[in-house]
Amino acid sequence: MQALLIIIIAAAIMAGMIYLHRRHWGFNKLVFLDLVLGIIGGAAIQLIYGPTSKTATTAIDWINIVGNGYIALLQMLVIPLVFVSLVGAFTRLKKQTNLKKMTTNVLGILLSTTAVASFIGIMSVLAFNLQGASFIKGMAANSTAIDAIKTHQATLKGLTLPQQITNLLPTNIFADFAGTRSSSTIAVVIFSLMVGVAFLWLRDNQPDEARIFAKGIAALQAIVSRLVKMVLELTPYGIFALMVKATATSSFASIAKLGTFIVAAYVAIAVMFIVHTIILLVNRINPVTYYKKAWPALIFAFTSRTSAGTLPLNVKIQRDSLGVSSSVANFAASFGLTIGQNGCAGIYPSMVAAIIAPTAGINVFSWQFILTLIAIDVIASFGVAGVGGGATFTTLMVLGTLNLPVAIMGVLIAIDPIIDMARTALNVNDSILAGVATAKNMGELDHDKLGDQSKVVANEL
Repeated sequence: MQALLIIIIAAAIMAGMIYLHRRHWGFNKLVFLDLVLGIIGGAAIQLIYGPTSKTATTAIDWINIVGNGYIALLQMLVIPLVFVSLVGAFTRLKKQTNLKKMTTNVLGILLSTTAVASFIGIMSVLAFNLQGASFIKGMAANSTAIDAIKTHQATLKGLTLPQQITNLLPTNIFADFAGTRSSSTIAVVIFSLMVGVAFLWLRDNQPDEARIFAKGIAALQAIVSRLVKMVLELTPYGIFALMVKATATSSFASIAKLGTFIVAAYVAIAVMFIVHTIILLVNRINPVTYYKKAWPALIFAFTSRTSAGTLPLNVKIQRDSLGVSSSVANFAASFGLTIGQNGCAGIYPSMVAAIIAPTAGINVFSWQFILTLIAIDVIASFGVAGVGGGATFTTLMVLGTLNLPVAIMGVLIAIDPIIDMARTALNVNDSILAGVATAKNMGELDHDKLGDQSKVVANEL
């Protein structure tokens, strides 16, 4: 009965959101309101019933039909959006030389910022004196965490780092379109790039067939874009449900025990956001305008913990609000989904490795160790999964390459959702940043659209 009361209250709140939406409330204001209400509601549920009580779990299970349903719909769009976006980017290329410049710029930003993020992660561990893992003394990993780690380890078992990278290549593209592997998205990216390059040859040698193909891709893009807009209209309700779940189920006791690690991670992530801001300033882009327009994607990434689910919003914001050309926006968002994620492939693996290394007799202050760890982080960042758990998978790759024990991760997983929210927002911001900076460097940034304060993508929903 109490669970039913919670569900009714949540339904009433969402009905109120629908009313405000119909009254043409600003999208950003509505999203912020949902975020606050979700935090308050989730905290109230945990304080009254506890994070594992039957009442709380039953209520959250029903409420999160909206949250999980929203993420499922967004993830449904990821593979078709990646394919039509990347191939469509090739069909709109005016010069073949633009492809090389665009790819070099996007990958250069994604990978260089991942290297910086890795270094910041190590420095955060040293600044908070976390090396050696003494802060988790007396804590034990729960069985669920251990099972999750074993599942990831089974996938990596017997594979060296080069073999793991080779495993990213598509072998059965239809299976990868169905998402049967954790690396399916990067496989689809690779396949899409190959199709795009084939199109460029076709355009030069068989122009009639190339025009037919380009029209077909344009039609597919129009359909996918319409689907994206339909799903994005559900954003406020999805954020509310996801935030209720995150706040209600993240144990306050675990947060308190591992508080120092959480603070260290958030400090590292905050410093990396400052690095992103410096890159914006170097490129003469107003950070206030940028963050105001990127905010809907960042807040959704924060609450949903999925870079893949944020992809449709990411592309739309780059193109419609920030003035990035369609080709660059699609490249940056798709590459940023699978390569060089600053949070999940940069900061987090380096922090965990720096914490564990002293237990294996490694001097974490050694420049040899620091440079080796940064290099491994950057290499392992190819193909990181853009969903919850991607950081765990990448971290296991890094630890395995360094021959470090993984037991500590069984403890850290208890508070991983809290850190993963900020990690995901950082990942998404890096891909948006890569798009904006690349467009600026290539002369494909619409400054009028970027400077127009009324051009906020969500206002169109």
